[in-house]
Parts: sequence; structure tokens; C-alpha cells
Amino acid sequence: QVQLVESGGGLVQAGGSLRLSCAASGRIFRIKSMGWYRQAPGKQRELIAGISRGGSTNYADSIKGRFTISGDNAKNTVYLQMNSLKPEDTDVYYCNAVLYNWDTYWGQGTQVTVSS
Repeated sequence: QVQLVESGGGLVQAGGSLRLSCAASGRIFRIKSMGWYRQAPGKQRELIAGISRGGSTNYADSIKGRFTISGDNAKNTVYLQMNSLKPEDTDVYYCNAVLYNWDTYWGQGTQVTVSS
């Protein structure tokens, strides 16, 4: 079992920045990769950034150049630094962990609201 706890969401003006954190606990040695997804009401959850245990990263085109995913192995935490935020970035953001056996775990979600 893996537990994920997100923090750092909130309200920010367009052009501002936020940093989301996702703290993992439990059987973290089984984690293969982690990622950040976001979901708007009535829409599918979208992968926006991922990081492998080896440190390889990938990003959705919609946030490339503005968001950065990083990990701190000592703190078992993954971050999403979000800069140059736009109103269309308003969503609930979820942390995700995929284990080597392909089991998937989700955090509870954190709301990000960008005002124009």
C-alpha cells in the first residue's frame, strides 16, 4: 500500500506561481513512477507531468515550459512547480503513483484556482 498526501493548492492571480507537494508513505520502494494529473468538472483526468524513479520527466504540451516536476527522495516527496499560471489551469490536481506491479494510487486532490 502507498499513501499520497497533496498540499499547496489555492487561489492565485493569472501570471502567478504555486508549488504543489505530494508526500508518499508506505511501500514507497515499490514506486516505479509518479505523476501529476488534473481534472475539470465533467472532463477526463489528464496527465500533465510525470517523473520516473530514475528521474526522467515528461510533460503535457499544455504546460510545457511553465510547470516543472521534481522529486526529493530524502523526503519521499514529489513537487510540481507551476509558473505563469493561466485561468485555464484552474482544476483539481491529483498526485499519482504507479508501482512496479502496475498498481496505481491516487492522492485526495488539491484545488488550484487561477483568477484573471
